Amino acid sequence: MRHEIRKHWNKLKKISKLSDAALEISYERMLHQITFINEELIPEKDWLKAEQIADDIDIDDTDFIALTRYLKASLWTGDKVLYQGLKDKKFRSVIQTSDLFKLRTRLSKF
Repeated sequence: MRHEIRKHWNKLKKISKLSDAALEISYERMLHQITFINEELIPEKDWLKAEQIADDIDIDDTDFIALTRYLKASLWTGDKVLYQGLKDKKFRSVIQTSDLFKLRTRLSKF
């Protein structure tokens, strides 16, 4: 995850309209709120299935898919290609930011 954030640093800076220093502070605060999982804990079967799923979408996302499967969680992504590719493969445990906004709007009505 750290690598992905750094890879998209300029995009995050542009979207957030933060300076490098302010974005760095936000990044450090965010890291303190996250529990990182050692990839070695993920069973081989989850890695193999994740590789199979990611193969023709984006092999660089294999670790996120493997972790999602291992944790029986949902993968939150802003990557439209990944999202659509996973949906096309009937991978149900994927959500995008716009879905979260819709959910928040629906829940706020109650």
